[in-house]
Amino acid sequence: MPHLHIDVFQPLQLPAREGEVEFGFIATSRGEGGESLISTRYKGREFFILHKKSGEKHLLKSDKITRPSPNFLVKHALLAYAKHSHATIIDSNVDNASENVHLKTHDALKSVDYFASDFPTGREIRLEVGFGSARHLLHQASTNPDVLFIALEIHKPSIEQALKQITIQNLNNIMILDYDARLFLEFVPSNTLSRIYVHFPVPWDKKPHRRVIGDTFVTEAIRTLAPQGRLELRTDSENYYRFALETYSHPPHVSFEVRKNQEIAVTSKYEDRWKKMEKNIYDVTLINDLISPEKKLEGDFSFTQSSINDGILPTLERQTFRRDWGFLNAEASFMIGEGGWMLRLAMGSFDRPEHLYLIVQNGKARYFPTQPVRSSANLSAHILLNELLNG
Repeated sequence: MPHLHIDVFQPLQLPAREGEVEFGFIATSRGEGGESLISTRYKGREFFILHKKSGEKHLLKSDKITRPSPNFLVKHALLAYAKHSHATIIDSNVDNASENVHLKTHDALKSVDYFASDFPTGREIRLEVGFGSARHLLHQASTNPDVLFIALEIHKPSIEQALKQITIQNLNNIMILDYDARLFLEFVPSNTLSRIYVHFPVPWDKKPHRRVIGDTFVTEAIRTLAPQGRLELRTDSENYYRFALETYSHPPHVSFEVRKNQEIAVTSKYEDRWKKMEKNIYDVTLINDLISPEKKLEGDFSFTQSSINDGILPTLERQTFRRDWGFLNAEASFMIGEGGWMLRLAMGSFDRPEHLYLIVQNGKARYFPTQPVRSSANLSAHILLNELLNG
């Protein structure tokens, strides 16, 4: 992760601007550790730069929840803050390279709002979850030019490498999103996808609840798959293979296929490694037999209060509210400048929580950096938050 250490942390007179980078406000933790978050806007993206004391030095890096892709955005924002505050950089893993031309000229990288507001239609669509080195993704896209591939990945270097190859190979049928697949399926229209590829996901043997494949994911996959659409898991993990078999057997009206050590046209670097180790490779494929009704969600993420009393903050910070549909947790609280406050929230489903911030300034509330994904659990969490803000 891009970061740098500076000798002295000097808060800016905000708002401020350094070149194309804008700094809006600073939020200071009310808890231990003295952590601060600086709101940053660069090339249309909003995110936080995190500051905290690290021994005798001061650490600046991207906030994990709001970190944007590509890393170029974070690097230049960090350097801009250090320059504008006249800080001396003691050590750093941040270079001052110009924006990668492949990332600058290609529009394959999308935001979640792009899909939530107007999901692509009119052609066959396949989804790849966690594309890693992107070998399989690039091969499929080049050999199926009439198919649209939506590819999800949360590893920033993998995203940047894939975008570079998409530009070099001049592929126009790939859309890439830095997002959790378990959340993404919530707003894919029913009966839309012909394939969902999940190749060599992290096995999470000690934390099986973190696996991509699970009852909720499979239920949503069935809804989003067209009749005879396929959910394809390819794994070297014996535990994941058996877990998937059991999970696939839960829903009614589906069938599945199992193959062992089947050769495919293109392999990932991980598969090459496992084969050299003479490990078995398993393919477990679920085949959807249903036509699913469209998913209907009522409500939005607007706040109903005309003015929010600042006195409500102590009743919310570090509180967890559990309900049948999921939960709402105020993980940490922050004060903003001369007025206003902020909560770091986890909300929604127990299995697929969403992490974001709630900002309250001048009695008005908003989510940062974007609104939650429009899922049933998140909408329920928002209703609860509205009630709590009303006192």
